[in-house]
Amino acid sequence: MTRIQARNRQTILEAALEVFSQYGFRGATLDQIADVAGLSKPNLLYYFPSKEAIHVTLLSGLMDSWLAPLRELDPDGDPVGEIMGYVHRKLDLSRDYPRESRLFANEILQGAPRMMEALTGELKTLVDATAAVLGRWAAVGRIADLPPHHLIFSIWALTQHYADFDVQVRAVLGPGHDPYAEADRFLDTLFRKLLAP
Repeated sequence: MTRIQARNRQTILEAALEVFSQYGFRGATLDQIADVAGLSKPNLLYYFPSKEAIHVTLLSGLMDSWLAPLRELDPDGDPVGEIMGYVHRKLDLSRDYPRESRLFANEILQGAPRMMEALTGELKTLVDATAAVLGRWAAVGRIADLPPHHLIFSIWALTQHYADFDVQVRAVLGPGHDPYAEADRFLDTLFRKLLAP
């Protein structure tokens, strides 16, 4: 692939992320993506044969990014420190990649038709392994005895909410607030208290 082809492909993916995160898969069109990318529709179709192909490419890259913070959790590290590191990394991901978070949320809300295999495969395997680590830490009294899968779900819910419901969060907080800085402090306090054995 030439440098120009790589640049055009990346331009299309960036434009598609914008369109999909705003309109969802069903509401997005190839014409919209081509328009945002500044390319003709035939040029876009040279790189991707369909809207679904673009969407799947975005979701595949997103899954890697989304799983990276969980992969960083060290089973041999300090349990509270490792979990808190994960909470902060997930909140940073929501702050830095809100469109990606909304793209993922839209796919899940539609029943995950284009990524069910990844959810039941790679994601489930990693979450189950992490839950086993959390369970071992709880069994020896290093963290509170909490249902490990639900602890992970709560971290997802309490971090991704700030990206997926950004407009609502900012409307309720009003001007002069930094939702992510405030959430960072709040979630640190909340989870440290929750995790205390």
